[in-house]
Amino acid sequence: MVLAILLSSVALLLVFEGLLPFLTPTLWRRTLLQIAKRSDQAIRITGLICLCLGTALMYWVHAVLVFKN
Repeated sequence: MVLAILLSSVALLLVFEGLLPFLTPTLWRRTLLQIAKRSDQAIRITGLICLCLGTALMYWVHAVLVFKN
């Protein structure tokens, strides 16, 4: 069960990661170039925020939706 959820999550992540380059490759390239111009500290802070939000969302999903049943 846990492995199926993990693999489903990775599959969904790949779908979302592929949407922007598939639909608008020019915008995707421009966005990556803008990100590359940021400082290491700004990129780390953005990564930390994403990690915290992802962890909080995962906790909420498991606490509220999965284990409630």
